[in-house]
Amino acid sequence: MNIVIIGTGNTASVLGRKLKAAGHCIVQVYGRNSKDASELAYELATESTNYWNVVNKEADIYLLAVSDIAIGEIVRELHFPGKIIVHTAASVSKFILDKSSEHYGVFYPLQSLRKEIQALPDIPMIIDASDPTTLGQLKMLAMTISDSVTIADDEQRKKIHLAAVFCNNFVNHLYTLAENYCNKEGIEFKLLMPLIKETAGRVEFVSPGISQTGPAVRNDHATMEEHLKMLDAYPEMKKLYVLLSQSIYFEKVS
Repeated sequence: MNIVIIGTGNTASVLGRKLKAAGHCIVQVYGRNSKDASELAYELATESTNYWNVVNKEADIYLLAVSDIAIGEIVRELHFPGKIIVHTAASVSKFILDKSSEHYGVFYPLQSLRKEIQALPDIPMIIDASDPTTLGQLKMLAMTISDSVTIADDEQRKKIHLAAVFCNNFVNHLYTLAENYCNKEGIEFKLLMPLIKETAGRVEFVSPGISQTGPAVRNDHATMEEHLKMLDAYPEMKKLYVLLSQSIYFEKVS
């Protein structure tokens, strides 16, 4: 398919690489910052622009890969009747595109994407569309870059995104707190890498509720009290320790 990518950030960059590797033609990259647009276009072997009036009007699909906030601003410039226009946001309704074309939808990558990482990750794709024909086109496109393609409407997609926040954003924040703690206490954070990898790998085969370990699930008050004393100098971590320990314990007994 011939695709115009609108955006130059993490999602635009990684999806652009995936689509190009799958044999699709990226005919143009649009970006408000001409330097960023030019750099991504160079990588994808295509042209760039930062002017709406010269956006290619002959593409099959216009992939709007920008921040949630920016979508509302950009759709005012998008008027491509007969073309497929999709955004990549988890929590924005597909109907925000209904004035831009009669064929529109969502092409949401369920993955944490960073353009600095050159390795192409596995990306489950969550899709939705305005009509069956467009949905079929998006499904075919998604299947060229992913082995996992799921159809989900706006409400289902929001729920998926909420679960993803717990699995990714919150977990990554806990890694950050642990790394900061290790650095301040003179501990090598890398010592925890085998534990992190084992925990993440195990969840693919065993329900996380079954494999939960630690002092909270054992109701080991002596260890938890010792940990809390050690966290006196880290009040935010101490609050989280109490909150998460209570959650783990009550999940076990419920």
